[in-house]
Amino acid sequence: MEKRFGCAMDIGELMLVSGAEIRRVEESVSRMCYAFGATRVDVFIITSSMVVTVHTEDGAVYTQTRRVTSLTTDYEKLHRLNALSRKICEGSVSVQEIEETVSTIRQIKKVPLWLEIICYAMIAGAFAIFFGGTLVDAAAAMVVGIVVRLCLFVAELVITNKIFGKFFSTIVITVLAFLSVKLGWVATPDNIIIGNIMALIPGIGLTNAIRDLFTGDSIAGLLRSIEAVLAALAIAAGYFLVVLLGGFAV
Repeated sequence: MEKRFGCAMDIGELMLVSGAEIRRVEESVSRMCYAFGATRVDVFIITSSMVVTVHTEDGAVYTQTRRVTSLTTDYEKLHRLNALSRKICEGSVSVQEIEETVSTIRQIKKVPLWLEIICYAMIAGAFAIFFGGTLVDAAAAMVVGIVVRLCLFVAELVITNKIFGKFFSTIVITVLAFLSVKLGWVATPDNIIIGNIMALIPGIGLTNAIRDLFTGDSIAGLLRSIEAVLAALAIAAGYFLVVLLGGFAV
């Protein structure tokens, strides 16, 4: 039972790290433990910690705690983990198969950096046009978008705090946008800044926070909300830091 319990915790942890909502992770871990023969399962999960206690028929009690230090969004992993949890609940998977499948899912490669750079550039250019910019503004925003993704990549290597990465990237965006105006490439920096900042706004985090609050996970919802607000404040702080210290006109 203890080994199966560990498998359920591994799946739950990987689901949480991949961006699953709290209620889904709690329900998945609970259902898997019951499928393994538990008589009672107590699950408490927030964005940074997992605590699960399992009671068995022979009176044994197992408790595991997992510390979660990073959260991303990976729908491919979530899709496979959901499929695996359903098979476990159906009782058609052995422990060895579970471990092999989890190991395979862990090794799924992320989107390559070059593709992310292209996506950031296209998003920045599209939003620049969406907010009233010209094709020249879009082209400048795309160039800045490439630099922004590289800055985020460097920030991830230096420090794991995503808020710092957004703050640093916003500084770079603002400096390059005003520099483009100084060089005469564009008329105003607004569309370049808006187009690139849209890729940094924590929309998914805020959506998950609201969803957690609506489903009754108040602590997790508040934590996600605070994180989203801090990220938004970091973006605003990066902009105003450049404007105030650089003496640019707002």
